[in-house]
Amino acid sequence: MAGTSGRFTTIIKAKISKLLDRAEDPGETLDYSYQKQLELLQNVKKGIAEVVTSKKRLQMQADRLQQNVVKLDTQARQALSAGNEELARTALERKQLAQTELQNLDTQVAELEGQQQKLIDSEAKLRAKIEAFRTKKEVVKAQYSAAEAQVQISSAATGVGEEMADVGLAMQRALDKTEDMKARASAVEELEAAGTFSDVSLLGEGQDDIDRQLHELTSQSAVDDDLAKMKAELGQGSGGSQPQIEGGAA
Repeated sequence: MAGTSGRFTTIIKAKISKLLDRAEDPGETLDYSYQKQLELLQNVKKGIAEVVTSKKRLQMQADRLQQNVVKLDTQARQALSAGNEELARTALERKQLAQTELQNLDTQVAELEGQQQKLIDSEAKLRAKIEAFRTKKEVVKAQYSAAEAQVQISSAATGVGEEMADVGLAMQRALDKTEDMKARASAVEELEAAGTFSDVSLLGEGQDDIDRQLHELTSQSAVDDDLAKMKAELGQGSGGSQPQIEGGAA
C-alpha cells in the first residue's frame, strides 16, 4: 500500500511539474528574478545607509567628548593655578574618563567604517552582477521570442498545433457536408427525371378541383373500357346468349 501511495505521489508531482512547465513563461521568470535582485540591492544600500548613520552618531558623540576633554583640561589648569589641587585632581579624573570613552568611540567608529567599506564593495559587485544579468536576461528573452515566433510560423506552415488542427477538422467537415449535399442533389435530379415526383404530386393533398375531376374522369373511362371489353368477351364465349346473371337482374 505504501509503495502504491508513493508511486501515486510521484505521478501527481510529475503531472504538476509538467503543467507548471507549460504555464511558465521564461520572460516572466527572468523579469521576476531580476526584480528580486534589485530588491536585494536596495536592502544592501539601506544597510550601508544605516551603518553610515550609526557612524555619524558616534562621531558626534566623540566630538562632544573631545570638547569635554579640552574643557576639563582647562578647568584643571585653572584650579591648580588657583591653588586648589583637589579640584584640579577631580577635573583631571573626569578628563581621563572622557578620554577612555573617546578611545572606545574611536574604536567603534573604525569598526563601522570597516563594515561600511565591505558593504560598499559588496554593493558594487552585486550591482555589476545585476547589470550583467539584466543584459543576459534581455538576450534570452529576445531569443525565446524569436524561437517562439519560429515555432508558430512552422506550425502554421505544416499544419501542426491545436489551432491548425481545428482548422483542418473544420475544413474536412465542410468537405464532407458538401459531398453529401452534392449526392442528395444528384439523387433528386435522378428521381425527377424518372417522373417519380410527378406521380407523387398527383396524389398530394395540394390538388385543386380541376385535377380531381380530371382524375375521376380518367378513372371512369378506364372502368368503362374494361366493362366493354368484358362484355365482348362474354358475348363471344356464350354464342350470343346473355349471361344468366343478366337474366336474373332483369
